[in-house]
Amino acid sequence: MSKKILMLVGDFAEDYETMVPFQALKMLGYDVQAVCPDKKAGDIIRTAVHDFEGDQTYTEKPGHNFTLNATFADVDSNDFIGLVIPGGRAPEYIRLNKRVIEIVREFDQAKKPIAAVCHGPQLLAAAGVLDGIKATAYPACQPDVNQANGQWCDIAIDQAVTDAHIVTAPAWPAHPEWLAQFIKLLGAKISI
Repeated sequence: MSKKILMLVGDFAEDYETMVPFQALKMLGYDVQAVCPDKKAGDIIRTAVHDFEGDQTYTEKPGHNFTLNATFADVDSNDFIGLVIPGGRAPEYIRLNKRVIEIVREFDQAKKPIAAVCHGPQLLAAAGVLDGIKATAYPACQPDVNQANGQWCDIAIDQAVTDAHIVTAPAWPAHPEWLAQFIKLLGAKISI
């Protein structure tokens, strides 16, 4: 059985929301393949660090260069058991790519686990997979969730919500909850 997880990213994806799930899922033995439209394995994306410093919205600082380890043009959703969509600014523009939308719909139609954090649910909304689904996101994305007929969940920034096969969270402070709920959907059992 495949242990491959697809991660959809783009330039200025949020740094923690890209790096932490990528590394944590690899640590658990998953083959996480990070792809970006119009890029191939070995190319980089630039990330951005979003922080919460008391302003009306997050602040943004340069993050790291993140090296893609797979080629977008080669993606076949049948090869993967789950999908991860980090937040940041990437979801707002990669959702304009027709194949990105098709990929999200393919995972949804197959009822494979999908995890989206922060602005990641913008992709879910654009793909039309939130109809009737309880979901959350960065608060500024509430109109996207509502417009897609999702059921907005106003939860703490360090919490996550799972409905059916979809896990969503407001931002990177929710990583412990978001990742735990996602790996539960994947069927992983962790004991220490």
